[in-house]
Amino acid sequence: MPHHDARPPVVLLPGFWHGTWCWSPVAAELTARGRRAVAVDLPGHGLEARPPASARARPFDPEDFATEPSLTAGITLESATEHLLERVERIGGGGPCVVVAHSGAGPVAVQAVEKAPHLFARAVYVCAFMPTAGLPAMAYISAPENAGEKATPALRADLSTVGTMRLDPGSPDPDYRVHLRDLFYNDVDAAVADAAIALLSPDGPIGIMAGTTEVTDKGWGSVPRTFVVGTRDNAVRPDLQRRFIAEADARFPRTATDIVELDSSHAPFLSMPERLAEVIDTADERDGRDGRA
Repeated sequence: MPHHDARPPVVLLPGFWHGTWCWSPVAAELTARGRRAVAVDLPGHGLEARPPASARARPFDPEDFATEPSLTAGITLESATEHLLERVERIGGGGPCVVVAHSGAGPVAVQAVEKAPHLFARAVYVCAFMPTAGLPAMAYISAPENAGEKATPALRADLSTVGTMRLDPGSPDPDYRVHLRDLFYNDVDAAVADAAIALLSPDGPIGIMAGTTEVTDKGWGSVPRTFVVGTRDNAVRPDLQRRFIAEADARFPRTATDIVELDSSHAPFLSMPERLAEVIDTADERDGRDGRA
């Protein structure tokens, strides 16, 4: 085993509605492999979640829940990026880290790497938005490659009314709970999936999805990247994940994406943490090879 501090630390970034809890199994596996790993919440999530009061009101009023303005409405892609950069600088002591971004954390990682490439040894995108063509992440949700996604039908409030992408993880409705499980955790043990749903934050800050980043050769294009495609993903569909890869590789052909396809849902960190930890830990060894085999 290498010396515990020999390689860059891994910073694990949960996606929308998720918190640092979702990375616990992978962090444990990385630690077992001698790798320092720490998870960091996105603003508005985990311990920084600020759910609407109506989410916990009893009796529950769906109308209030669908109209109460979100406390996350002021969070932007830029503010989330600054939040991440501060933590990466602290975790790495000013040296480079490996950032691993899930889902809606992808745009934050893209902007952070563009702004401060010296702080990143590699960026790993897991079932993530990875916008590099000058479009906001939001623009891809309705793309033909994302047909069949189950996130939009799960929203329980109008975006323009509440200023957020709002789920109702506390819902007792069995059909809705089945939908959430199918959306995120369709290959996860049922009891674990139920526990995960209970831990979701209701609000995903729309400002993160609405922001754009102009990526450059000297910034984002200079940092090696890995993309982990979940082939059973119902939140960010596999064809959309492959579109992100194709757009990035067309723009930056000299640093082709290291691609690994997993037969997983949107949550390989829960369904196959050992395999995902291995993919993250060995990414440098795969550079120049295709990881789909």
